[in-house]
Amino acid sequence: MYVIESAGLTDVGKRRKGNEDAFLVNDELGLYIVADGMGGHQAGEVASKLVVESIRDYMKRFENGTDVEELADIDTALSKEANRILAGIHLSNRVVHEIAKTKEAYQGMGSTVSVLYFNEQTLIAANVGDSPIYLIHKDKIELLSVPHTVLAEHSAIDPEGAKQLGNEYKHMLTRAMGTEKTVKANICEIPVFQDDALVISSDGLSDLVTPEEVLEVVTGDGTHNACQSLVDLANLRGGTDNITVIVVRVKKAGGGEGKMKDLISRVTEGLSAIGSRRKSED
Repeated sequence: MYVIESAGLTDVGKRRKGNEDAFLVNDELGLYIVADGMGGHQAGEVASKLVVESIRDYMKRFENGTDVEELADIDTALSKEANRILAGIHLSNRVVHEIAKTKEAYQGMGSTVSVLYFNEQTLIAANVGDSPIYLIHKDKIELLSVPHTVLAEHSAIDPEGAKQLGNEYKHMLTRAMGTEKTVKANICEIPVFQDDALVISSDGLSDLVTPEEVLEVVTGDGTHNACQSLVDLANLRGGTDNITVIVVRVKKAGGGEGKMKDLISRVTEGLSAIGSRRKSED
């Protein structure tokens, strides 16, 4: 079992009138979510809230021992819990898509979603869209999520050609929650260790603060202070969008010393699999 310390913070920023980000920090469930909504007339705010609440409520039902519909076509390479996260994302996508039909102001609304979920001995990270998930391990920072943008996907295929694309393609999503009937999330499952940290944010932070700066702040400050410092830094640089950040620290990791060698091997395999998933799934 993991012992977790966590904090989350959201801020409207300096340019926006409303906040279309939503987030969840739930140590009891071991569940952490950031959703960045999109759509006019407050539709983005509605979409992100629906995403967070529907995934939370779905995962709560397992904790309560309630009979819950799970994916019929499970991924046998993943744990039962990882498949449940995927099922929660699929359900959430359907909820947003259906509610978008109920009001003209909601048409076309959508959201990103990035999810962390702690299993008994592994961490599950899943995402749709471009809200990044970082793992900090031994003073190094690694991107666990896969950005679903035109620029990122073009860069993976043709790095030189991608340099010719305008900055607007950086935020042009190729996948989002609720915009289509179905959605495909990227997911990975890896072990994490004592003193590791995870960071999820909206692009209001990642556009203005580099991963190296995130690493420096998170490793140099307490969990709550790190969230505030990162938000303050983004606002200092213009606060061009809503800013949301969650910091999760692993204070104690389960598994025991006897399993450490196996876990180290799985970490290496898990992190190397991230790169191959980006190529094969996108």
